[in-house]
Amino acid sequence: MESLSYSFLAGISTALGAILVLLFGMPGRRILSALLGFAAGVMLAISAFDLIPEAIAFGSTLHAVIGFTLGAAMMYILDLIIPHAHMTGEFDGPVDPGHPHEIDPKKILRSGYLIFFGIALHNIPEGLAIGAGLESSPELGLYIAVAIGLHNIPEGMATAGPLRSGGLGTTQVLLMTVFAGLMTPLGALIGLIFFGISEAFIGIGLALAAGAMVYIASDELIPQSHRYHSHMANFGILGGFLIGFILTG
Repeated sequence: MESLSYSFLAGISTALGAILVLLFGMPGRRILSALLGFAAGVMLAISAFDLIPEAIAFGSTLHAVIGFTLGAAMMYILDLIIPHAHMTGEFDGPVDPGHPHEIDPKKILRSGYLIFFGIALHNIPEGLAIGAGLESSPELGLYIAVAIGLHNIPEGMATAGPLRSGGLGTTQVLLMTVFAGLMTPLGALIGLIFFGISEAFIGIGLALAAGAMVYIASDELIPQSHRYHSHMANFGILGGFLIGFILTG
């Protein structure tokens, strides 16, 4: 039950990001940069100080290496099949009302659909990470859920921006982001079934979560945070890393 609750809250953060965009528009570059960096820092700290040591304790160094590699490879393959959402695209920046022909709503909407499907698929292994953490301890599962929830807020923003700019109504945008978020508890449920087989599988699952989270931080969060504001990105990463270190200490 805890797995579904934590993963639901982490997944529904996608809808929270969409709500913020629908109510207030896209946030400033400095705030967005700090938020992305903070999420990356928390993910890196939890992976280094909790997930990998716990993976070795439940299994072995070999299990940890196998799980970490599988986690990173899983996210890489998903990126090859359906590129993950990034906070850039045709919807960035103001629209010039004097040149409306330069904006193609249909093209923006297609981009929004692609981002939506990408986020929905990527949320499944994120749910696996929460499930693996809970097999170790409720505290670790909660830490992972918080880190993923922070990461899902800007993802919801990335989804809502082009969908709304492409002409979808508020209700449609919210329903789509909620659906994408619900893929997280689905992944957590799969993780609980699979990783509950033996302690060795728990060790592999914990390391898999670490590999997936390090990949997300390296491939998406850190580059995007620096794109918006390099100094705020560094402050966010350092702050998130310290918070993650304190939580796992």
